[in-house]
Amino acid sequence: MLPSPPQGSACAFTECILRSYGLKTGFYSSPHLVQVRERIRINGQPISKELFSKYFWLVYNRLEETKDPAHASMPAYFRFLTIMAFHVFLQEKVDLAVVEVGIGGAYDCTNIIRAPVVCGISSLGIDHTSILGDTMEKIAWQKGGIFKPGVPAFTVAQPERPLAVLRDRAQELECPLYLCPELDAFEGDHQALELGLAGAHQRSNAALALQLARTWLQRRGCEGLGELKEVPPAMELAGRPVPLAPAFRPTDAMIQGLRDTEWLGRTQVLPRGPVTWYLDGAHTTSSIQACVRWFRQAALNQDKPHDGSEVRVLLFNATGDRDTAALLKLLVPCHFDYAVFCPNFTELSVASNADQQNFNVTLENALTRCLENQRTWTRLLEEKAGQDPWLPAPLRAGGLLQPTPARGTLLLVPPAPRPLNSPSLVFPCLAQALRWVAQGRDPRLAAPTATGAHPHPAASSGAVLLREAAAVRVLVTGSLHLVGGVLRLLDPTLSQ
Repeated sequence: MLPSPPQGSACAFTECILRSYGLKTGFYSSPHLVQVRERIRINGQPISKELFSKYFWLVYNRLEETKDPAHASMPAYFRFLTIMAFHVFLQEKVDLAVVEVGIGGAYDCTNIIRAPVVCGISSLGIDHTSILGDTMEKIAWQKGGIFKPGVPAFTVAQPERPLAVLRDRAQELECPLYLCPELDAFEGDHQALELGLAGAHQRSNAALALQLARTWLQRRGCEGLGELKEVPPAMELAGRPVPLAPAFRPTDAMIQGLRDTEWLGRTQVLPRGPVTWYLDGAHTTSSIQACVRWFRQAALNQDKPHDGSEVRVLLFNATGDRDTAALLKLLVPCHFDYAVFCPNFTELSVASNADQQNFNVTLENALTRCLENQRTWTRLLEEKAGQDPWLPAPLRAGGLLQPTPARGTLLLVPPAPRPLNSPSLVFPCLAQALRWVAQGRDPRLAAPTATGAHPHPAASSGAVLLREAAAVRVLVTGSLHLVGGVLRLLDPTLSQ
């Protein structure tokens, strides 16, 4: 069991390693990106539409027949899917199930499992503060709620105080807790382990996955565990509040599992001719920091245009109670030429994918949030002006369009003042935003159409620059749901 995203990457590594041993795996994760079936996987693949429909109605009808008349409501969305996932894994007779905890741990419905084989907690971050608490210590307490008596648990390097909370929770629940060595300890003098997921932050997820997979294999009496390495005494006695788990030499199956791991929407690169899409569903300060490091390195590794005409575009949205100002501030050093803000609505038509529809948020509310993010971005650029040569100083005031969030209307609302060479734009849906960014140069996306009677001058000048640039690099981040909507438009096969 593993806590909530971005820890899904650690789950994905773990599942792929164990599948490499020829085991039949189940995998329950959240949220989905394009289709709800992604949450319940068998052998790494979302269950089919036929299986989903079959088990959905079996579980629904059974719950309907047996519910307490005094409490007639059905389980909420996530609880229902969790019950359904467990039923699928039992009926499909998987050898094991990797279960990613939804939010927190202590009170999450996945925590109904009384005796898991092994538990893991990857890097802690500030998220879901209205539910889990507003400090790392409070969040660590919630995450530690998945510990079980006598069930080994592993975690990665954490700040001192949250790690102490995890230690205390483990002692309280009589759970043996261990700290994972860094991935370097598993590599030794051999060639560096190749990971299927990019980004330096994935190394700690991979190290955690190796420990979880080996522990499962060991407790199930499987062979091919990997030879343990001796832990130097200095590493054991370095004042750690949690004992260090021994490293070991990964087996060929483990190496293959790490290399073959795929996880859509996490440090994913989609090259499409002159336009390259960088997708990462980071939505906490720690994960955005990791995303920035990955994007800057990934962009540097790409071949530079001979004429130097490279354009960087940020496509951003954030939902819930997240501090978007803190997230956007971390993205400023990427030196984007354009910032595009857009709700997670794929299309404005009522026929858009229901699997990606949030019925608790109206278009007007979502657009208001985008306009707030746009104003925050402009303020951050103003504060940066004069400190960085890529921004002109003093800033010059540009024109301003009043927002009119009517359906089908393209919104281009750069607040004044703003740097004229770094405009920000707001669109009412992802389809319009992607078409404007790609300017017809991505074969999967049609060229933008003129919508709205009075386009802002920044739109036309920006479109010319995007059409003429030899390379356009687009970072999509801030929300897994945003990334899911973009993936659906860039790769329609994911909706089939």
